[in-house]
Amino acid sequence: MTEEFEVKMSPLSQTISSGGKTVQVDIYEDGKGKWILEVVDDFNNSTVWDEPFETDSSALTEAKKTILAEGMNTLIGPESGKGEWS
Repeated sequence: MTEEFEVKMSPLSQTISSGGKTVQVDIYEDGKGKWILEVVDDFNNSTVWDEPFETDSSALTEAKKTILAEGMNTLIGPESGKGEWS
């Protein structure tokens, strides 16, 4: 038997722009009380963190820290939306 649950999006989900590039930061509950962090670029490439976060706030902090430390390009994939990242 498969249980279905409604995806609970965090109110902290948001669009972040830097250096002329934009990503959508989606934070949603995993059904077990923790939070999943997913960043989607303009080409519909998705980056999902392996481990869930205890709070939605800590997930947003991680996304912002990643952008500041590594740059927006680390979260932007190929224009085709498929294939190998550079």
